[in-house]
Amino acid sequence: MSVGVAILGSTGSIGCSALQVLGRQRERFRVAALTAYSNAELLERQAAEWGPAYVGIVNGGKGDEGRGKGKGVQCLVEAATHPDVQIVVNAIVGAAGLEATLAALRAGKRVALANKETLVMAGELVTRTARECGGEIVPVDSEHSAVLQCVTGRESTELARLILTASGGPFRTWTPQRVAGATVDEALRHPTWKMGKKITVDSATLVNKALEVIEAHFLFGLPYDAVEVVVHPQSVVHAFVEFVDGSVLAQVGFPTMELPILYALTHPARVPDAGTRRFDPVAAGTLTFEPVSTDLYPAYSLGRGAAATGGTAATAFNAANEVAVELFLEGKIRFGRIGETIARVLDQHHAGDAATLEAVLAADAEARRLAREAAWR
Repeated sequence: MSVGVAILGSTGSIGCSALQVLGRQRERFRVAALTAYSNAELLERQAAEWGPAYVGIVNGGKGDEGRGKGKGVQCLVEAATHPDVQIVVNAIVGAAGLEATLAALRAGKRVALANKETLVMAGELVTRTARECGGEIVPVDSEHSAVLQCVTGRESTELARLILTASGGPFRTWTPQRVAGATVDEALRHPTWKMGKKITVDSATLVNKALEVIEAHFLFGLPYDAVEVVVHPQSVVHAFVEFVDGSVLAQVGFPTMELPILYALTHPARVPDAGTRRFDPVAAGTLTFEPVSTDLYPAYSLGRGAAATGGTAATAFNAANEVAVELFLEGKIRFGRIGETIARVLDQHHAGDAATLEAVLAADAEARRLAREAAWR
């Protein structure tokens, strides 16, 4: 019998890639639920093709509720907990994905997690919920998928260090002064990956790597000083894993999200898939690695600092970044204000306990308020 899959954020980049993967694996999986934020037209086409038991739209939906349809933020939770669903692909952008992740884990489901913010905001709460309720978190991010592929079948005590790779984004060779005045169009020209706007900007600031360091800490149980980042412009090596004996394994492949999505669905098994590009060492060319420049990527250092502080500091970091990126994409602040806004919010934030959803959501709301104020100073 095929496994039912819910895709939260089915009209976004990850959601569309997930449907491409599922289209090649119809004998193993069926699409049981789909949700989108506001792209009703594409969602309707997807629903017509896949015939899911549940369809939801957060904002801008038309037609009646009921009969397997839902509206508003609550539709994310309804899709994630639908009885026909065994695996939830959480491809929601931003903090909105948190409650659906928790709901799915409480229902004992596997969450194929592409929503970085879930673990950044509430890593302690999310991992505890998975343990206590029998749910499972399997990462979709290419870097964490790479680590998982290297460590599956190993004891956690064998793991010593992780090295995540970053492309460096479009501004890797720029000066900090030039980067500060970058335009939206320039920030969205990612050299190796095709992604949504928010994560593409996060790649340009390297905020995405700070978020991934925090994710890795919760996913693999390593202290923050054992999770490192190097700049790797070719985006072929996705992560290195060092074991206690000094051995190092790496997972490599051309930039595509389809392979980590497939692995998140089938982990720990591997299944044939004719759609992914096969690796060719000659075509990959010369691979290079560089240290992260803290002058060029100040927001990365802020994120690591928030992680080290603990509690709700990472929640505040994430919230401030979301607000600042939104303002930047709307053309209301310059690129350099993203990092400045985050810094000001963290200076004002008093980190508290992040063990409950109420505490996390309160810290998130307060940080967003502070970020809106700080962005205009």
